Amino acid sequence: MKGILLAGGHGTRLAPLTGAISKQLLPVYNKPMIYYPLSVLMLAGVREVMVISTPTHLPLFGQVLGDGSAWGMRFHFVEQAEPRGLAQAFTLDPGFHGTEPACLILGDNLIYGSGLARTLASAAAAARRPGGGAAIFGYPVRDPRAYGVVEVDGGGRAVSLEEKPARPRGHLAVPGLYFYDGSAGERAAALAPSPRGELEITDLNRTYLDDGLLSVERWGRGMAWLDAGTHESLLEAQNFVRTVEQRQGTMIGCPEEIALRSGWIGADDVLRVADAMGDNRYASYLRWVAGPRDGPAEAWA
Repeated sequence: MKGILLAGGHGTRLAPLTGAISKQLLPVYNKPMIYYPLSVLMLAGVREVMVISTPTHLPLFGQVLGDGSAWGMRFHFVEQAEPRGLAQAFTLDPGFHGTEPACLILGDNLIYGSGLARTLASAAAAARRPGGGAAIFGYPVRDPRAYGVVEVDGGGRAVSLEEKPARPRGHLAVPGLYFYDGSAGERAAALAPSPRGELEITDLNRTYLDDGLLSVERWGRGMAWLDAGTHESLLEAQNFVRTVEQRQGTMIGCPEEIALRSGWIGADDVLRVADAMGDNRYASYLRWVAGPRDGPAEAWA
C-alpha cells in the first residue's frame, strides 16, 4: 500500500505563525507536526510515502524527513503549486500509486488511541482486496458543521456524506484519514471541480458510497483525533501530547520507535539517529527504546 501525506496549503488559519514556514513543520510539543500523521501511515504498514507540499516548503520537508531510509522507508516529494482539493492528491503524480491501494492522511491530523494499529491494519487489508472499496472513519464531535459529515443507519452503514453542512444530518465528523482500493486514481481523475474550484474528497468518497463500496469505522471515547490547524487546536494538541507522554513515559508519533518495533530498522540504526541529535530528551528516549527496557523512560520523562 502506498501512502499520501498532504502537507500543502498556505496555513492562513495559523498566521502569523506560518508566515515563513509550513504549518506541518510547526512543533507539536517535541516533534514537528508532520511526525504525527506520518506515524499513522507507519502503523498502517505503509513504507512508501508521497509527501505533497508547496514549491517553497517542499525542500524543508526534505531536510526534516530525509529520504526515509533512516526509518526503513522511502519518501517521494511532489509539488502542489496551488491547493485544489484533497482529491487532487491522486492526480498530481498518478504514476506513484498507479492502481495500487493507497492511504491518504492530512498533515495536520493527530490520531491516537488504544487499538489504533489494529484498526489501521484492518482498513489497509480491506483496501488491498480486489474491489475492496474505501474506508473512512466517523468521530463524534459537538459541532460537526466545520467538517465533512457522514450519516450512518442503524446497521452502521454510510447513508450520506456532506461537506461542512449548515444543518448536519448527524454528529459524526470524518477525520482526514482515508483508505482506498486501486480505483481511487481513476475515480479522482473523473471528478468535476466543485463550485469553489476544487476536487473534493467528499465527492471522491461519494463515488464509493454510490457503488456500495464505502465502509465506516466509528471511533468512540477510546480514540483521540485532533486537527492542529488553528491556534486553539494547535495548543490543544501540544498539551495533549505533553500530558500523555509525561504521564505514561512513552512517546506519541515517534517514527524511530515504530520503525524499530515493525522490524524495518535495527537498534543500531536508532542509536545512530540518537547520537546525531546529541544530548536532549528525544535522543535519550531513543536510547531507551533501542536498549534494554525495564520500566518507564526515566531519562527523559
